[in-house]
This record gives sequence, structure tokens and C-alpha cells, in this order.
Amino acid sequence: MSNVKVTMENGGVFTIELYPEYAPATVANFEKLVKAGFYNGLTFHRIIDNFMCQGGDPEGTGCGGSDENIPGEFRANGFTQNTLSHTRGVISMARSQNPNSASSQFFICYSDDCTFLDGNYAAFGKVTEGMEVCDAFCDIPRRFSSMGERSVPTEPVVISTMEMVE
Repeated sequence: MSNVKVTMENGGVFTIELYPEYAPATVANFEKLVKAGFYNGLTFHRIIDNFMCQGGDPEGTGCGGSDENIPGEFRANGFTQNTLSHTRGVISMARSQNPNSASSQFFICYSDDCTFLDGNYAAFGKVTEGMEVCDAFCDIPRRFSSMGERSVPTEPVVISTMEMVE
């Protein structure tokens, strides 16, 4: 098992355990980006109470990503080994309508009620320590997005560093 330590600009720290047995290409891509320092200085740009927080977009808008897309490792895309359910603390790849459009954006589930995403998004790990750091993102005032969600933080929620740890 490999782990990623996420240190937020405000000093909060959480740990993500990666599960390559469910989504090997997704984990390999995420690890590559972490090791390259891709996520350092990026934000969580979308935070929705009782649903999820989303980050990993270099543009900070929800429209950006890394240089390459990866295949969607989930059931609706013909990939059956990913049986990891979208429950509290699970991390999964964000994507557009195209099932093979994931690149760098990810989200962390706040609730066990996210299982409706199962089979349609590539879950690939879980926050194993410090979930309260992610929960605290919901304390930040948010404005409405262009999609009508109260999800856009009024102050940046910045990832200081992400690093691989044992």
C-alpha cells in the first residue's frame, strides 16, 4: 500500500491510502502527479456539504487538468474490478461526460450517501487519517457556482504539498 500525505496551507494534514487493486492506472497516474509536485499549491475549488470536496485543477475552475487523460476504471466503462464503493473518505477521479477524460481532478466523499456514484467514477483510495481536515472545508463560506451549487469557496482552500509516504 502506498500513502499520500496532504498538507494544507492552513497547517491541516490528512493521509490518503491508495488502492491499486481497484484502479491500477488511476493510482499510477495519481502517484506520478504527486511525485512531480503537480498538486502543490492547487486548491479544492468545489466543496458541497454532505457530498464531496473536489480539487486538483491547475486552473482552479473545474475545467483544467494535467497533460494526459486516463482510461475510466469503473464498471460503466467496462472495467469490472473496481468494486470500491463511494463511502465517507473515499477518493475518486472527477471527469467530464467522457468516461476517459479523468486526468488530475479528484474528489473526496463526505458521506456514505455517495454510493450512487459507484460504477460511474474511478474510486481509488481512502482518507485514513485527518478526515476532520477535509470536513473543515465545509466551514468556509461558499458562493454559488454557474451550475447553481453553493460550492465555490470565498477564500482559497490551498494544498501546500502532497507527498508519497510509507
